[in-house]
Amino acid sequence: MLRERLRERGFVLVAALAAVLAACGSADAGVRGTDAGGNGEQAAEAGAGAVAQAVELVPLRVGGIEIQVEIADDADERQRGLMYRESLEENQGMLFVYPEQRTLGFWMRNTLIPLDIAYIDREGRIVDIQQMEPQTTETHDSAAPAMYALEMNQGWFEANGIRIGDLIEF
Repeated sequence: MLRERLRERGFVLVAALAAVLAACGSADAGVRGTDAGGNGEQAAEAGAGAVAQAVELVPLRVGGIEIQVEIADDADERQRGLMYRESLEENQGMLFVYPEQRTLGFWMRNTLIPLDIAYIDREGRIVDIQQMEPQTTETHDSAAPAMYALEMNQGWFEANGIRIGDLIEF
């Protein structure tokens, strides 16, 4: 299903990634503002009403643990991210998908819950994991180029033994 949705949006999956997620607020989407050229105000205007929408969850495996993720694969979805959410289920998160691999950066403006972020390269390998505090504008840049970012509740990666170098699987 994830593969179909990515193809619908024009993303190309590398054949070698058949069993591995091809790569997972960039100062552009993760910072929840520069994808659309703004500073997050567009998402702020959507407010909490945007959160009430039904969301499609897609299963992924991280270090052998099945999780359910929302996919943020266009500029508006990446900009909004998990803003205004008051909670996130234990094994649920959001996968941000970018059209190309590059240094990504995220911030937590208008994000109410503490999160961890794993930056993932095009081969599906975690290249960096960082903790992010709610309602801050500190930018968390990826330590290496990434094509995907996975946000989960703060402490989730450590509690589940997930480390840099681990793979994300379909």
